[in-house]
Amino acid sequence: MRLALYQPDIPQNTGTMLRMAACLNVPVDIIEPCGFVLSDKRMKRSGMDYLDQTELVRHSSWEAFNKDRDEKSTSQVSRGRLILLSTKAETNYTDFEFKPTDTLMVGRESAGVPDDVHRSVDASVLIPMTEGVRSLNIAVSAAMVLGEALRQTSGFPSPTKL
Repeated sequence: MRLALYQPDIPQNTGTMLRMAACLNVPVDIIEPCGFVLSDKRMKRSGMDYLDQTELVRHSSWEAFNKDRDEKSTSQVSRGRLILLSTKAETNYTDFEFKPTDTLMVGRESAGVPDDVHRSVDASVLIPMTEGVRSLNIAVSAAMVLGEALRQTSGFPSPTKL
């Protein structure tokens, strides 16, 4: 399981998702350009001291991200699916069958992903919401869907002994 952030806009949200990924042992792909410098102090504050514990891969563009995925699929067993979290999706995330090799992708906070990116994913899922609201915070959405995906695939980290 991986988490991909498509051109994130808000450093605090990115820091929060990186912290979550470190805690859940989930690698993260950041697809640039970002709307901020990755060393932004707001991102560091929200990510706390977990940022150094996050397996992070930066990609200079959407094309570079896909090229990297293609190269990994030739050197490994198979290319995992790319699953987009989107308010435009029709499948409820709790009805979707996740696989351990999936990469969950969130779009920009301000605009989601462009239509060409939306068309190129393997599947998209949504979080059902009350009518008349636009969206949840991106970090909250990522946490909800990643939690369900890890639950389904038994991908949660083993509890540590106190």
